[in-house]
Amino acid sequence: MDLQTLWDEREIAHALGRFARILDGREWSAVSEVFADDLTFNYGDGAERSGIAAMTEQFQRFLDVCGPSQHLLGSIVITATGDSAISRAYVQARHQGAAGKEHLFLDSTGEYIDKWERRPQGWRIVRRDVVWHMMQGDMAVLTR
Repeated sequence: MDLQTLWDEREIAHALGRFARILDGREWSAVSEVFADDLTFNYGDGAERSGIAAMTEQFQRFLDVCGPSQHLLGSIVITATGDSAISRAYVQARHQGAAGKEHLFLDSTGEYIDKWERRPQGWRIVRRDVVWHMMQGDMAVLTR
């Protein structure tokens, strides 16, 4: 492994950490720091979507209605080759209810499988597939 590959993998790992903080901080204007404008994705519901606006709307739809959340990523494996890479990261996300549902929680665990490309602005996810393994708690946390 050469120094450039190590640097690329570090940048991707850093971007994954930034992604979790974007979600939990509800920094919707920063989604483009991690995702390409022309990305495609399936967030585990079987629906194929595309574009940064659709991705941002996906996040807002679930997270803007709940209280605090914490997205933890781990067991990250990154394979970078030239200007493309694949990362796999386990996710554990805790969501607390809001607006009278503060006593409710929803925990989800799964995996983010991302395809990355080096773009002029840096590494960006161009494809995300999510596989959910477990949900525990009350789905009402993510609804109005």
